[in-house]
Amino acid sequence: MAAAGCVRSEDQFLCSICVEVFTDPVTIPCGHNFCKSCISEHWGVNVPYQCPMCKEVFNTKPQLKINTFISEMVAQFRHEAEHEAEHEPNISSSDQQAAKPGEVPCDICSQTKLKALKSCLVCLTSYCRTHLEPHLKLSGLKLHQLIHPVENLEDRMCKKHDKPLELFCKTDHTCICVFCPVVDHKNHEFVPLKDEHEEQKPDLKKTEVHYGDERKNLPDKPQRFCHGLCVVAKQSFSSGRFYFEVQVKGKTDWTLGVVSESINRKEGILPRPRFGYWTICLINGNLYIAAADPCVCLSVKSDLQKVGVFVDYEEGLVSFYDVDSSVLFYSFTGCCFSDKLLPIFDPGRSANPNAGGLNSAPLIITPVTH
Repeated sequence: MAAAGCVRSEDQFLCSICVEVFTDPVTIPCGHNFCKSCISEHWGVNVPYQCPMCKEVFNTKPQLKINTFISEMVAQFRHEAEHEAEHEPNISSSDQQAAKPGEVPCDICSQTKLKALKSCLVCLTSYCRTHLEPHLKLSGLKLHQLIHPVENLEDRMCKKHDKPLELFCKTDHTCICVFCPVVDHKNHEFVPLKDEHEEQKPDLKKTEVHYGDERKNLPDKPQRFCHGLCVVAKQSFSSGRFYFEVQVKGKTDWTLGVVSESINRKEGILPRPRFGYWTICLINGNLYIAAADPCVCLSVKSDLQKVGVFVDYEEGLVSFYDVDSSVLFYSFTGCCFSDKLLPIFDPGRSANPNAGGLNSAPLIITPVTH
């Protein structure tokens, strides 16, 4: 990946199939350019022969010849990118700060975890400024796709084709890679993921809740909690099975689980099954509790990062899993559900990010990928 000054030029030399700088670029009759191997592989399974970009169909398979002009431009771009990387300014102090709660840490730092500057979709690793250097200077690594640092890089890759999920299939309402439309999503309507994100941004904001310093005068609706920081999901369940996952990485306090729709939200009620709560919690960063009758101390590894919650309504079962290790660590059994159930989330005390507290990392409901 090029240095910052070459980003504009790099966009002109990216193959839309592999999303990397062209290798042996060819131009097809409609005028679009691709790596020779990429378009050959695409047409190997896609009949009729169609441009992946503009969807123009060709009656016969176009003959592929290397575009020497683009090849020379790519070679010049790579030379300039390497030269610019070698003459980058000194590392700024802001790039060398330790990662704060809610920030993505460098996966390579062995002692103090510095704040990541970029995440690599090829290596599936996040890098601080120092450990990013090889990706800016080594010819092989410079072709890797770098993005703004993010958690859960594996969730951003297509499990079938091992390519970045950068398209959104409107037919199936799911994220896909550039190879998915060839077979699994053939003839489906799809758009660039960034375009779908912009379209959905107003609705996405409605799914985020923040804890701030300013006290607001809000209407006293029956659905609103008067104590604590709890929120419940909009979707309820009254039969069958359901499962969701929540990222808890970087937090010292939280509560997760399910509750009856009819719970008392106006008084300080103990979160116990007899009051319609089936939850677990983390206290002070090291004490995991199942809010049963009586409470149960849980044996959970200290670096728990993602919790899976499984509910079987008819069986009266609520189970909690360590997602990364696929380990069940607690179940409420023999539950007598007589009401609709709602997922509940409590980010815990000191969850205000403006206060810079240890517990300011967010609870994140993550996509289920298995």
